[in-house]
Amino acid sequence: MSPTNGLAYTTGASRSNMFRLQVDELLQQIRPRRGKREDAAEKALHALKAALDESTAKPALSIDEAERELLRNKIAIPFPQPRPPDDAKYKLEFAKPANVNVVGSYAMQTISRSRDDLVIDMTVAMPSSLFHEKDYLNYRYFYKRAYYLACLASTLREAATPCNVRFDDFHGDPLKPILVISKSVKSIVSEELKPSPKWRINIIPCTDSVVFPAEKLTSEKNCVRPTHNAKPEPTPFYNSSLRADMLMLSYLRLLHGAETSCAAFKDACLLGSTWLRQRGFGSHIAGGGFGHFEWATFVALLLQGGGPNGKSILSEGYSSYQLFKGTLQVLAVRDLGKQPIVVGSGTFKSVANGSPMLWDSARVHNVLYKVAPWGYARLRQDAKTTIAMLGDQLFDGFDATFVLRTDDALMRFDCVVSVPASALTVVDDGRPAYRTLYDVLSRGLGDRVSQISIRPPESGAWDVDSSRPRDHVQASVIIGLIYDPDTVNRTVDHGPSAESKAEAASFRKFWGEKAEMRRFKDGSILESLVWGASGKTIVEQIVRYLLERHFSDRVEREATFFGGGFNRLLRGSLSVSAFQPIMDSFKQLETDIRGLDGLPLSIRQIMPASAQLRYATIQPSAGVANGRQSIPADVTIQFEGSVRWPDDLVAIQRTKLAFLLKLSELLQEAHDQPKTRIGLENHEQDIFNQAYLDIMYESGTSFRMRVYHDREQTLLERQMRDKSLAPSAKEAAALGLAAYKRLYLKAPPHTQAVARLCSRYPALSGTIRLLKKWFASHLLANHVGEEVIELMAARIFVQPWPWQTPSSVQTGFLRTLHWLARWDWRTDPLIVDLSGSGELRIPDVDAIKTRFEAWRKLDPSLTRIVLFAASNIDKEGTTWSDGRPQKVVARRMTALAKAACAEVEQNGLQVDPASLFSSPVSDFDFVLHLHPSMTGGKRSKDAARYKNLELAALSDQTLVGFEPTQSLLEELESLYGSALLFFSGSSERPVIAGLWSPQTAPRAWKVNLAYSTIPHKKSKTQEVQAVVNREAMLAEIARVGRDLVGRVEINDR
Repeated sequence: MSPTNGLAYTTGASRSNMFRLQVDELLQQIRPRRGKREDAAEKALHALKAALDESTAKPALSIDEAERELLRNKIAIPFPQPRPPDDAKYKLEFAKPANVNVVGSYAMQTISRSRDDLVIDMTVAMPSSLFHEKDYLNYRYFYKRAYYLACLASTLREAATPCNVRFDDFHGDPLKPILVISKSVKSIVSEELKPSPKWRINIIPCTDSVVFPAEKLTSEKNCVRPTHNAKPEPTPFYNSSLRADMLMLSYLRLLHGAETSCAAFKDACLLGSTWLRQRGFGSHIAGGGFGHFEWATFVALLLQGGGPNGKSILSEGYSSYQLFKGTLQVLAVRDLGKQPIVVGSGTFKSVANGSPMLWDSARVHNVLYKVAPWGYARLRQDAKTTIAMLGDQLFDGFDATFVLRTDDALMRFDCVVSVPASALTVVDDGRPAYRTLYDVLSRGLGDRVSQISIRPPESGAWDVDSSRPRDHVQASVIIGLIYDPDTVNRTVDHGPSAESKAEAASFRKFWGEKAEMRRFKDGSILESLVWGASGKTIVEQIVRYLLERHFSDRVEREATFFGGGFNRLLRGSLSVSAFQPIMDSFKQLETDIRGLDGLPLSIRQIMPASAQLRYATIQPSAGVANGRQSIPADVTIQFEGSVRWPDDLVAIQRTKLAFLLKLSELLQEAHDQPKTRIGLENHEQDIFNQAYLDIMYESGTSFRMRVYHDREQTLLERQMRDKSLAPSAKEAAALGLAAYKRLYLKAPPHTQAVARLCSRYPALSGTIRLLKKWFASHLLANHVGEEVIELMAARIFVQPWPWQTPSSVQTGFLRTLHWLARWDWRTDPLIVDLSGSGELRIPDVDAIKTRFEAWRKLDPSLTRIVLFAASNIDKEGTTWSDGRPQKVVARRMTALAKAACAEVEQNGLQVDPASLFSSPVSDFDFVLHLHPSMTGGKRSKDAARYKNLELAALSDQTLVGFEPTQSLLEELESLYGSALLFFSGSSERPVIAGLWSPQTAPRAWKVNLAYSTIPHKKSKTQEVQAVVNREAMLAEIARVGRDLVGRVEINDR
């Protein structure tokens, strides 16, 4: 890739002036700045260097003698495993360091300022005279290195430096312990308990770049000789780990050269390290092995070469953001596991193990030797996601790129598995067999998952007078899985054909008794696997079987799965298949109606306009449930135009009623199964829709059909403009027009769009349902419209940044809550492209934002429009949120979302999903506890005792669509809405809670207030005040509710 090509994909990176300003502001905030912490750390650096310069040589000793000598000074040698044999022929010795240097990001001034500890790397060069020609073999270098490190610890202890000295593994590499120097407790006490600056100094032993031949340490060589005459295998990690010790100063010079030649290099490193940190990456092996050093070296080498004919991939003239995005582009586009990048001249032999390679020919080293295949896959995926996000013209990707953390396991992965680390054996190069675990899971899960991530436990620091702790062995290895939603629930796996003997034998060897030969309908005979219903997900069944077969029974028993608890909160299937009965009934309805003869006009279209018909109700309609009739699904029918339609709104409503009567009559005559019933509505406004037709099938599904006539909109708009009409008539026309648009113009296309998205994204339906359950469980169901909730959930799928599209209900739901907790609805509109294909263009978005700003100027106190929710279908943004929710409700919604996210962050994998759906009712002034038997919960005692009463209720078609809780809520809001704000959880939580309006505060006495009051006088001199008569109003509410209200709970607040 030439510089010209590189410029092609980075041109336009700073297309937005706002984005450039944000990046510049970020760089100003994260650039290193000198303070008390840096002063204290440099003071310690000088003290340490002085002590190390005064160190004295020690004579050569045997392994046993060296250990006993240091134990006298209470220093234990941190030998890596396996320990050196006591009868080893080589000896250990110590000499004064050849040099001491500060290296790393602190020396380069590319370390970003943060609240974390300031980490400074100090290298101590071991003299070449301490090593022999063959010391690179069989851990001998690492044993001598460990002894040298212990001698350094002894030197610092003898020098009585006022610091705490401990051992730790360098970036989690068990072959390379280091000394960690930090502020000691005694120093804090001597400074009168002042807060100690957070800093840490890593003392890292290294050696000269020519102490061992570079060609002996290439990736394909074996440097750990096997026992029992086994075939020697390459030891790439061992070789590269040793080689990295030899190249520390060489890479410091490389980074200094890049800083000198490229003015934007340091800022590009700051941006890169910020991006990595927010995604949980680091140089530590547990963090993926790709951190600040790897990023800086990657950029520096790409500035030198890596392209065709040895040309550089990145240009020295790039800005910091162009360097950042160009590096991400290389990570995203090029698979370094299959196509390594080679910088410089020379050849190399790669090891075909899937690990990425950035080969530095000048230094004969793979910079990415610590990056495992699973870590690299995650790095590439994040790079691809970020590149796609930055290319999204409708999304401001700054926060998602540099501010938001995306490493929370439950939000990132669809399934998380914890297995004991002690069960994983150690391979020849000193690392646990995580690669074996990865290979087994990759082969076993196949295309069911798109990503497998393994996070080993981190080994902490330990005291210099104790041996290496084994605590991390008792810890757990965390496995994260991202599903492929199209294949994750497949119940039968097809293996190789019986004719392929070698492949079939390998298949049976891997799967054991689970593999079986089967003949399929197409005549093929294949090895196969069948996964049945066992109360566990198919993925869990597979993983448990693999752990038991390829590791041990104990691993399978102790394996813990996280993430399935959210699925169990919804009854039945989470996929759209749960809605198949009502979708089939809708198709039957359309067939039945279109097949009728005798209609006055032909049918233009029959449109679904219900959440049931877009896979978005909490519980799918399954006919008669819980002893109650089903809730009908709304449907609209439009007839062909005709001059015989009246040109008067009231007459149109009568004509629509006549059409429905005729339709009902024809259905009854033509078919035996569907039952019909005419219903009336909107009695108080004769220009509103007056009638509907309920159509009920024997399966229990039902539909509520209304007639759509396009002439109504013109007549309503004309009535609004008629200056001769009274204001009340104009207001009625405005309300009628809003209802008309909502019911006939917006609901059908919204239903079709959401249904298409649910078919495209298998996890969307379950996410919407779970999100609606969350709103209902917190008593917000009557305030936030169903369509607004659906837009919130859909946004996470069509604009999933900074993650990829959710593959499970868990990730979809938690990410929606994460966005909801951060959404500032006061200043930001909700804009969703429901087409999922870019139908919403930039001019459309600009027009929506202009309309939003106009509403905020028109209604600055947010009394009418609080949530502005627009889409490519509804660019007005107020269809579903006009008049609701109120500000107090929106604030509670945000507070509950923040509390849920805090709960997830605090408890991590141990979070109880049910806890996110519960909130105390003590926050309300009073609570009406409803009888569960009346709200779809438990059946009443009489119905349970007398079967005939239950059957009568089931056959009573007048109960179709009857929702007692909703009816009571509407009645209470019409009677007491001016004095009370009601909260309902519908059937999810059988309570109605209430808050007294601030308008009911004591005020000067007057008659004809909108609520019941009593006169009150605190003192003889004070005037009589009108105080709300709460007891009487609550008693009246209980009387209105009658048998539906079990008890009234009053909270003292």
